[in-house]
Amino acid sequence: VQLQASGGGLVQAGGSLRLSCAYSGFTLDYSSIGWFRQAPGKDREGVSCIRRGGATVYADSVKGRFTISRDNAKNTVYLQMNSLKPEDTAIYYCARSRGSSYYLACTASNFGFWGQGTLVTVSS
Repeated sequence: VQLQASGGGLVQAGGSLRLSCAYSGFTLDYSSIGWFRQAPGKDREGVSCIRRGGATVYADSVKGRFTISRDNAKNTVYLQMNSLKPEDTAIYYCARSRGSSYYLACTASNFGFWGQGTLVTVSS
């Protein structure tokens, strides 16, 4: 199982970025996949997930601004981030779930396979 996140960078508040997570060694037919972030001094938090079966979930803080999507042909999951705020600054990680539930909560403890992070910095 491998996941590799990319697409981070420095952007001004109000700007946009698109993160990509290329994965291999598993299929989303039996797993959930998600984006998480960790800011300095804070716990890792769930940002958005695609559950097994295709349902998407979002943290309240990003609803209406972020969109998660996937390209099955490319084995890639994306996180389109619009209207970025300084509080979105964090290292962003993609991860695969430990289990195969259709109703998995998008919390870090439910995800056991992690890619390296990509840093997103939003300046005010």
